[in-house]
Amino acid sequence: MRTLSQKQPPLNPPPGRATFDNTRRLTALQGSLRENNLAGAVLAFSRDVYYYTGLALPAWLMVRPDDWRLFLRRGLETLPGDCPVENGRITAGLDLAGACAQFFPGLGAGEKVGLELDMLSMLEGRRYQKALGARELVNVSPLVMDMRLVKDLGEVASLERACAALAAGHQAALMALHEGVTELEWAAAIENAQRLAGHQGVFFFRQPDVLMGRGPVASGPHLTRTTGTVFTATGAGLHPSLPAGPSARTLEPGDLVLADIPACLEGYHADMSRMHALGEPPAGAAELCDALRQISDGWLAGLRPGMTCQEACQIAHDLAAGLGLADAFQRLPSGAIIPYVGHGVGLELNEPPLITPRNPARLAAGMTLALELHLLHPGGFLLKLEDTLHLTERGGRLLTREGRGLNLVG
Repeated sequence: MRTLSQKQPPLNPPPGRATFDNTRRLTALQGSLRENNLAGAVLAFSRDVYYYTGLALPAWLMVRPDDWRLFLRRGLETLPGDCPVENGRITAGLDLAGACAQFFPGLGAGEKVGLELDMLSMLEGRRYQKALGARELVNVSPLVMDMRLVKDLGEVASLERACAALAAGHQAALMALHEGVTELEWAAAIENAQRLAGHQGVFFFRQPDVLMGRGPVASGPHLTRTTGTVFTATGAGLHPSLPAGPSARTLEPGDLVLADIPACLEGYHADMSRMHALGEPPAGAAELCDALRQISDGWLAGLRPGMTCQEACQIAHDLAAGLGLADAFQRLPSGAIIPYVGHGVGLELNEPPLITPRNPARLAAGMTLALELHLLHPGGFLLKLEDTLHLTERGGRLLTREGRGLNLVG
């Protein structure tokens, strides 16, 4: 075992790197543990560990109401020189049993310890139970996600830079869309521009085994394809082993083409979907894309902190009904109705709050959201508009502004 106590330099990150207020976040978590009568929590999901420590190395973050420590599993040699974790808080060289024995000594009968049970397999859960003795294991993820709902200014700044990477991808999409290009080639051009703008090339979901590539691209008949794992058009993919994302289909004149490739920069995600037409679009497509933009703009104008997710969802449905599109709104080609109009974005691509007709949770200033709207064209194909926004005291502030109608190319 080794406890690190090297002198930490002042935290003065270069531009583009967030400053982590570990004390505030961890103190808030400790207070939540006390309020919920928990003896402590063990966090291992990299997004949660990063949120509280500024490090995403393989580790167990163990927290009690009176103490906390980061038990590093691997990556000791890669600790940054401006390590955001304070002196003496990092311990390396212990396995799970050893770390739990040090931080949660004894059998602990009658105590409750929180784990991210939504992220653990049964086998992992058994390992934790053995290491924590007689303690009762409860799900701490709702407490953590509740803390992560409202973003601080540093988080919003990172998310805005992710939106800038989306803008770079959109410009590449316009340049690379032409007759004869394949969905895969087009997606690669978009992703390349995003990567050069800082996109880290990975997405995080709080869900194991998500059937998704680096982002949906779909054209022509593939606009009706969805894996069922996520309620949106997902594309056909290259092979049945991963039936989502771009395929090898060659684009043809008159095709409608969807680009829905998110970006992750400095750990924070941004989400955007845009519709393109290669040449003359099908009749009515441009008008329906314009209707999606009207619904989106009206929703942003009516959004306010303090309203419930139910109320926010109803705004979108009322706007669609006012345009005579109630039957087409949020409907998939299968006939299924998409049960939400938006979701949170942050350290994960899809995170709370989920804006559904049944969610009574209230929206708060500081949340970052993705508004995800769909319309089913009478011809059977799907049209989509998705934007990322920051909810302020004044309402929704749009962060993705490029090409929100039907983008005509060629």
